[in-house]
Amino acid sequence: MLALEDPVATPAAAPTAVPDALAPRQRSLARAARHDILRRLAPPLRHDMVVPLQSLGMMAEALSARLERGSVNPDDLQGIVSKLNRLSRQAVATCVDVSTWMQPAEDDAVALRDGVAESVRLLSTSLNFRGFDLRSELADGDFEVSRFALRFLLPGAIFALVDAAPAPGEVVVRTEHASAQAVLQVEYQPQPEGVFTQLHDSGDAPLSWLEVQALAAEEGVEIARNGAVIILRLPRAVVTTPLKMVPV
Repeated sequence: MLALEDPVATPAAAPTAVPDALAPRQRSLARAARHDILRRLAPPLRHDMVVPLQSLGMMAEALSARLERGSVNPDDLQGIVSKLNRLSRQAVATCVDVSTWMQPAEDDAVALRDGVAESVRLLSTSLNFRGFDLRSELADGDFEVSRFALRFLLPGAIFALVDAAPAPGEVVVRTEHASAQAVLQVEYQPQPEGVFTQLHDSGDAPLSWLEVQALAAEEGVEIARNGAVIILRLPRAVVTTPLKMVPV
């Protein structure tokens, strides 16, 4: 399990307590945000799972064809089986990793750089088709945050900006961190005048900012929006209990 260090330096910055009457509604809004974000991430996540499975299937078909022709010698067969074994392990690992988008892994901490790079990689191609260039400027260091929180809130911030963008442009993710918290700045910058191209409509309903705020509150993350800039402040993730060992 993970606990999140309180990044608050002064009482004034403490998270606002949610009245009991509003807590169910906030949880409902947070679930809705997570569902919408995951739905929009489904195509690149599906691609991640399919690629190693396709490679595994193609190699198995090639081996089957060679076996039917009787053109496989023992040395070649051993090498092919080793490749199949490696591809199968890769496919399993990829599918297990994708499953953690639905349920966080026991060790949920991730280096901030790695977590941001994962979201940027997943979203770059689809956003480019819509007319947006997604890039990151990452601070050095191994500061760790909750992977589950970052996986939803960073794409949520990106979707919120591109849904409201009036024209194609660039989305930049910048990071910095101190001892107790990481700061992510997500900024939309329109294309310079004269290079305008038509903005492609994704067909998705705009992401609700109210739902994104509820999700951030549920994850203990501060979030603020000022026009075309969204700021996320994530507390450091700290392992507080030993990981459970899976019986062999």
